[in-house]
Amino acid sequence: MGMKEEELKILEHKVLKEDSTEHHKTQDSGQRSGGTLNKLLSAFAGVWPTSKAASEVPAKRKKVTSEGRDGLWWHDLVPCQAGDVSVSVVQANHLLEDQCCIESASPLGTVIGVFDGHRGPDAAWFARDHLLPNLQEALSGPHGVTTDAIRKAFMAMEEGFSALVSSLWETKPSLATIGTSCLVGVVRQGTLFVANLGDSRAVLGKVGHNGRIIAEQLSTDHNVCYEEVRKEVMAQHPDDPQIVVLMHGVWRVKRMIQVSRSIGDAYLKHQQFNREPLPARFRLPEPFSRPLLSASPSITPRSLQPSDRFIIFASDGLWEHLSNEEAAEMVHKHERTGIARRLVEAAMREAARKREMRYTDLKRIEKGLRVHFHDDITVIVLFIDHKDHAQGHRAVSIRST
Repeated sequence: MGMKEEELKILEHKVLKEDSTEHHKTQDSGQRSGGTLNKLLSAFAGVWPTSKAASEVPAKRKKVTSEGRDGLWWHDLVPCQAGDVSVSVVQANHLLEDQCCIESASPLGTVIGVFDGHRGPDAAWFARDHLLPNLQEALSGPHGVTTDAIRKAFMAMEEGFSALVSSLWETKPSLATIGTSCLVGVVRQGTLFVANLGDSRAVLGKVGHNGRIIAEQLSTDHNVCYEEVRKEVMAQHPDDPQIVVLMHGVWRVKRMIQVSRSIGDAYLKHQQFNREPLPARFRLPEPFSRPLLSASPSITPRSLQPSDRFIIFASDGLWEHLSNEEAAEMVHKHERTGIARRLVEAAMREAARKREMRYTDLKRIEKGLRVHFHDDITVIVLFIDHKDHAQGHRAVSIRST
């Protein structure tokens, strides 16, 4: 599943159009610092989804894609083969580093992707655009949807982006420092697969015996802030006592990054990029013979049960401010329409509370400066319909742009 030469040239042209200096204004969480409200000038522009399924949405559900002055956009409620989906995104970085997609069509089923980029949006763009084609190719075998097929699709994304970094090395070396977390859910014929790199998260809401909602995390967080992840990374690099370092109260891999698995971040995976013209602050003083980060996803298959009600797929920007239980309880207690936006707003309100400011003031902060208060936030809520609607809906496609 290598990239065709013509496709690679198109991607090179697209990437070179972007101003790489803007990408490096963003930082990982843990490096964010406060700003003064006197510098907060105006509300920022949002992003818009595209959907091939507008004709599929009942009349009462139309005109539900909108944007407010706070930069939120949302998309409610879109019927797909697995149920109904609610989507919302808010931008904090100068360039939106979160990306997402929803694809639902036979015979693949329903595919949901959340891509939380860091140091720029390029890797998230790439993953968003290549997830479905790679999955379709990987799943074309006789066994259909399997953990091996999903892993193969992830590795194709990694190899494709590495090829792009290599082809643009002389003109845009900073591309080697850009990466993305990657959370993917595939629902087909009553089975759910959740695959993850990084610290985006999928949380299932299910009804317990007492009728209360139970939050069950389906994905594995790959962030070295967790002791078990640090131990995993250290076990993989026993000859490097500095593989994980505590800096200013934040754990990082080689002083550079918090996540231990990602798409991209080629400068921490391939020694060939650990040299000029890469900016000096990203070059490691010592060579390495094996990748310092992994692109192999954790994959969890699950048979959906009648008690399973919904799944929240969200970038780390949401989970930084809301717990699994808080998010699941909110989805359970409120009506479906607008629920993804409600979750985003709840996270923003909590971010404002932590900084002892009013939510209305936070909403007026422009993109670029907003990242000092909260990260980009992407939320997709899938309400599970246990009936098979494979023949009931035409293709659905939604992408952040």
